[in-house]
Amino acid sequence: MSVLWKGVFPAVTTKLQANGALDEAAIKKGLERLIDAGVGGIVMMGMVGENASLSPEEKRQVLRIAKETVAGRVPVISGVAETSTQGAVDFARAAQEIGVDGLMVFPGLTYKSDARETVAFYRAVAQAVTIDILLYNNPRGYGVDLTPELLDQLKTEKNITAIKEESYDTTRVTDLFNQFGDRFAVVCGVDDLLLESVALGATCWVSGMANALPKESVKLLNDAVAGDFASARKLYRVLTPLFHLDTHVKLVQYIKLAENIIAGFSETVKAPRLALEGEERKRIIAIVEKTISDLKASA
Repeated sequence: MSVLWKGVFPAVTTKLQANGALDEAAIKKGLERLIDAGVGGIVMMGMVGENASLSPEEKRQVLRIAKETVAGRVPVISGVAETSTQGAVDFARAAQEIGVDGLMVFPGLTYKSDARETVAFYRAVAQAVTIDILLYNNPRGYGVDLTPELLDQLKTEKNITAIKEESYDTTRVTDLFNQFGDRFAVVCGVDDLLLESVALGATCWVSGMANALPKESVKLLNDAVAGDFASARKLYRVLTPLFHLDTHVKLVQYIKLAENIIAGFSETVKAPRLALEGEERKRIIAIVEKTISDLKASA
């Protein structure tokens, strides 16, 4: 399946049992809920999916579950988050063999590569597979900024078709369109910059909090892309306090807690992450509950 990079692509949480093992039934149920809400695709094992905390076999099992459950209804994208170029190449090939439709490729983890090394890393992964690749640009999180100048060196790799723009600088969206036209899809990667990104031309959104509120997220993006900014702004203002949680280092715990409150899924996370407690937990619950209340009041 060719990936069109349009619509909401939730960065899906990896559902776990209380002992930390994969919860296959919950993963399937969660995917069905997202598809029923009208998402354009799904991203398994992004940052929100705790990619770096899963074992190699757990990663492959998550992809097998997703492919079986989704059954071609929307594209299935796999995160590629490895510490070495060879590890990323090997996993990318394994994901393609399992049958995913595309890859969201992180920079090499733990090492802050320079410009030459960054281009070489992404080129090696791209040349190892034939499926579509979404480059993950999050300089705040990983210290590597995939600038337009570096992206220009990768435009000859035809299966690199999109960039997840998470530099927190909305001028970058326009710079990318100005330099590359429609060569790369520019995908919003920050929940609380969604409306700004769509106004500048993005039509796809990889979202963390869409796990908790998929229908509302789909409506928000659809309204904005259709140009109904009055409706989109109203909904965006209600959702933004929740969306702010997507930008915190504990976004996985925050999103899983929100998903637990709204949809009943377990909030279990893989160590070293731990479940929220104390005042922090109370604060997140209050934000989630206020968002739910405000959605009802604005309906």
